Amino acid sequence: MIQRTPTRIEAHLSEHDGRSWQQLLSESITSPEILLDRLGLPAEHWLSGARAGHRLFPVRVPEPFLNRMERGNPEDPLLRQVLPLDQETRQVPGFVSDPLAEEGAIETTGLIRKYRSRALLMVTGQCAVNCRYCFRRHFPYDDQRLGPGDRQQVLDTLADSPEINEVIFSGGDPLAASDRLLAQWASAISSLPHIRRLRLHTRLPVVIPQRVCDALLKWLSTTPLQIIMVLHINHPAEIDRPTRRALGYLRAAGVTLLNQSVILKGVNDQADTLEQLSESLFEAGVMPYYLHAFDPVAGAHHYDVPDDDARALVRELLARLPGFLVPRLVREVPGRPGKTPLNLFP
Repeated sequence: MIQRTPTRIEAHLSEHDGRSWQQLLSESITSPEILLDRLGLPAEHWLSGARAGHRLFPVRVPEPFLNRMERGNPEDPLLRQVLPLDQETRQVPGFVSDPLAEEGAIETTGLIRKYRSRALLMVTGQCAVNCRYCFRRHFPYDDQRLGPGDRQQVLDTLADSPEINEVIFSGGDPLAASDRLLAQWASAISSLPHIRRLRLHTRLPVVIPQRVCDALLKWLSTTPLQIIMVLHINHPAEIDRPTRRALGYLRAAGVTLLNQSVILKGVNDQADTLEQLSESLFEAGVMPYYLHAFDPVAGAHHYDVPDDDARALVRELLARLPGFLVPRLVREVPGRPGKTPLNLFP
């Protein structure tokens, strides 16, 4: 049994008039017109392209994340991650709807098995923020929605696979689901003796820090599974005071915090930015883990950074940072047994 100490924290994360994370999530901006207006960007220049991109992949931006963006700056690195553009409508050879071939790795409804010892559970298809470069922006979530009758099938599949020692809650964003549902899944999975770890891939504690609430900390603190939370932070400006506080509560609950970033043109494709990101992560108690080479998903070619440029950036980080602050530059190649590290010195 992993011994952790639950922490009561809700009174300390009320940065938005006491609104709950559920309310903040439900009030997310889902209109390109409102997004542009809130950030003071001229509709005559941006709205046509924003509408075109929005029709392909809807806008979703929660207010706590929006408030970290610089008003009037279309190059703001947080805005660039969520603002739809007409470039998304262009078909570019090599950029496909399922770049990681995940649809072929589905074992049963909601359960993806790409690697021998890990299985990924699609807890929900909902996200708190729709990142324009998302490699699952075309994923058929409706087909993989877990109904009441699917849970036992998932558990039976896991029980019949003793080589699996880690389950990953993913989606969508698993923390968009209720803590009651997440606790039920964690309890059921912890009853399988060969599963030792539970990993959560999430962006919610970053874009809505209020998501780190008492109910979340309670089940994270009491499950016998080792808990790893892999955050998705691409730029140091994403780490504000409420986010640092929320991450501190997670650490106090015994959660191991890692971060994976994606190398994105116009967002973090500068050595200074990546250096500051690693430093800011470590100051917040998060270890840099992966820097992902760009997945060639249709509609996001304008974010692509060539692998040679990414290698050069990481070589520069090695010269500037201690090794433990340099994320591993990797690419996910369908069919391989794990992430593929990119050779920095070819």
